[in-house]
Amino acid sequence: MRKLIAAVALLAAAGCSVSAGADDGRQTVVVGYQSKTINTVTAGTLLRDLGYFEKRLGDRYRVEWQDYDTGAPITAKMVAGKIDIGSMGDYPLLINASRTQGVPTARTELVSVTGYNLRGGLNSVVVSPSSDVETLADLKGKKVSASSGSAGHGTLVQALERAGLDPATDVEVVNQQPPVGASALQSGNVQGYAQFVAWPGLLVFQNQARLVYDGSALDVPTFHGVVVRQAYAKEHPDVVQAFLRAQIDATTYLHEHPVESAEAVAEATGLPPEVVYLYNGREGIASFDVTLKPSLLAALDHDQKYLKSIGTDFTTVDVAKFANDSYLRKAYGASYDADTASTANRAKITGTDEACGTAVDDPAKAGEIWLAGESRLRPAATPTCLLRQVAAAVSAGTTVRAAYVPDAATGTHWFADKSVWVRDPSAGEDDRFKPFTTEDGARAYVKEHPEAEIVGYDEALEAAAEGGASR
Repeated sequence: MRKLIAAVALLAAAGCSVSAGADDGRQTVVVGYQSKTINTVTAGTLLRDLGYFEKRLGDRYRVEWQDYDTGAPITAKMVAGKIDIGSMGDYPLLINASRTQGVPTARTELVSVTGYNLRGGLNSVVVSPSSDVETLADLKGKKVSASSGSAGHGTLVQALERAGLDPATDVEVVNQQPPVGASALQSGNVQGYAQFVAWPGLLVFQNQARLVYDGSALDVPTFHGVVVRQAYAKEHPDVVQAFLRAQIDATTYLHEHPVESAEAVAEATGLPPEVVYLYNGREGIASFDVTLKPSLLAALDHDQKYLKSIGTDFTTVDVAKFANDSYLRKAYGASYDADTASTANRAKITGTDEACGTAVDDPAKAGEIWLAGESRLRPAATPTCLLRQVAAAVSAGTTVRAAYVPDAATGTHWFADKSVWVRDPSAGEDDRFKPFTTEDGARAYVKEHPEAEIVGYDEALEAAAEGGASR
């Protein structure tokens, strides 16, 4: 690897970057992104679709967008001087810094964040729907597909360790790209699948997988961010400013137009809009905020020991030097420090719940329902109120495209019909039914609440509709 880095560095120094120029006299800016990693859309798919970067650049530059499944090939091309700006997850960001810090012409800097989840909910482990695996510990002795060095892989390693398993010996990790791993899970060649947004949600939505571990259980922040080649940024500060301002514009658009954004990303990627919205919609699993928050940088530093443990060719990174918010501060304006200190999701669910007749004002309980033929989602004050709305829609013959509820313990939004439901007769009338992303979470709640019991989704719907939640 070191020989390869040295070789491509020489090529870059020799002027072999595709950024050098274009036939019409305009310079080409090359952006590496991951279209299906949908919490990077404000620096990738959505940004590209909106055309904000091109508008900010004007006529002096043309933009070449290069799409990849993971961050690894983006890093390889940045080392070679063939990508100027790239977006990727936290573990790949560390690898990116490690690979480039010894090559002056390729050294990169972290300049902004795209989407994040303070608990780690962007990464998950799923199994086939018919699998007898109920907890992460049940994967002992089995094969799990993961992209080596990815955020999903990192979550798997940390989660296995917490479950008392040795990630190196108790589970066989099969290094596969996300689509290859998805096929391997369906064919039975692997028994688990650890990946990043939006692959787990996609497979569960399509009834091809079942969530067995929600990354939120780690309670360790995870995020995706934007890196630029330091030498390129110094030579073209105007391009970096244009990109960051365009990313800020795209983030604002996403907050103000969540449904339109989900549909645009879905059309560009082939992903179902219902899956895109799960992560990128109001109170979605991803919070979109470009600022470099101390908690995210601390988590990045924390992740380094896990990268070393999985056998990657990794050199320790000085995260404080790798993160450079000077460009972003200039693009962002006077509110940068205040917004950096805030971790509130700016895409809030608000309105009035039609079933319970109450205001929707508690993010820990609020959900949404997407009905066929409607361009806006209906807010629900609590999961129980949401069940009543769903039951009413079904009774009226209306198709429910998706219903989203927050996990009662972690707050992670998930599909209502894929959640594990608990009935707690000791809770209030509008709060009797509590959803969990995994069986583990539901069992933990029942253990602490003797009167509570796990119930099926259909049973929960019927009881909530009748108002007999305590039966």
